[in-house]
Amino acid sequence: MIYYKYMVIGTLFTAPVAGISTGGAGVLHVRGHCIFMDYTVPGDLIIGRITGVHKGWARGELVEILEPSPRRRTPVCEVFGTCGACSLQHLAYETQITEKAGILQEALVRIGGLSTPPQPKWYAAPPGAYRNRVQLHCIRPFSPGALGFKSRNSARIIPLTDCPVADPGIRHALRETALLPPPGQDRFTVYSRFNTFLSEGGLCRGRVPLLDRELLLDAGVFFQSNGLMAELLIQDLRRYAQEADPSLPMADLYCGVGTFAAFLQDRFPRMDLVEQNGRALELARENVRGKGVRYAAVSSDQWVRTLPHKGPYGFMVVDPPRQGLSPGIRGWIARKGPPLLAYVSCDPATLARDSRALLQGGYELRELRCYDFYPHTAHIESLGVFTRKRTFHDP
Repeated sequence: MIYYKYMVIGTLFTAPVAGISTGGAGVLHVRGHCIFMDYTVPGDLIIGRITGVHKGWARGELVEILEPSPRRRTPVCEVFGTCGACSLQHLAYETQITEKAGILQEALVRIGGLSTPPQPKWYAAPPGAYRNRVQLHCIRPFSPGALGFKSRNSARIIPLTDCPVADPGIRHALRETALLPPPGQDRFTVYSRFNTFLSEGGLCRGRVPLLDRELLLDAGVFFQSNGLMAELLIQDLRRYAQEADPSLPMADLYCGVGTFAAFLQDRFPRMDLVEQNGRALELARENVRGKGVRYAAVSSDQWVRTLPHKGPYGFMVVDPPRQGLSPGIRGWIARKGPPLLAYVSCDPATLARDSRALLQGGYELRELRCYDFYPHTAHIESLGVFTRKRTFHDP
């Protein structure tokens, strides 16, 4: 038996659910401990059982709902709870948005050190049939249709013939058992939007309409999984770019296939695209062309250390992975970054950490916008708009 300050594995308790945590679990408070429990909703009164004890917090499992919250909903998917793709289908969609907003604000205060972060403007998404890009896993021995998603709590593959959050093209292909993996691969990615369907096991490259342009994509290279939300994000970036000095160049770090740069290049005389993934940068060369465009197939840290920079930038977009900005690029932006910076984030904690360094370097977080790229999940995509108030001075 594991014991810590009156919390013992196997102990039953009764408590109300106070909120939702960063990972999507419900948050409860018992005897001074914070307890995390999946599949609970703020406002539920539940009976739970302690399953794991740590210093200051514990894990619990749901035993019984004594009083269900009015914000509880019936999941729309029959494999919800075992499939690892969605974690919040049991919450009303408006509650999902409210809880995600609270998670983001709390991270900016607790980690970022902002006493009063900007109130985020939220863009809600249609909560069904929204996902344009999914990764499928093969069930062995493989036969047509033997596909699924990973289980929530194990490496087991949950078989499926439909997915209510997937794009209609993907749902049709699943029902028709028309998808085949590349030879020798146990998992592969498909992308579907409008009349374009791409698959690593079939037609892998193609052009996808996005706002007033078409971009060349590859099913095996990362691209935003919610086209509608991506268009709203691009429109906001275009609007912010109008505030930048049009005589100065811009930079797009972690540029991927050049999605943002393709819509911003007409505003600036020169543009630097930085992307470590060679396959992604190959696509960016096709999507963003012009004599004023330079491409750097290196990490952002290497770009800062080794490549020449001709004069200051007027505008910069950064879209780092979940780990956020590296220490090198974070410090460089704090010291020498542009007057206007757009930070596209997929993780509130790393956005908050990087915000602290940027604020110490003389920036202020002027605006915050959130785009619900992934309804029914705990993922939070946001855009922080930073403006420089003062010049950084090295000590």
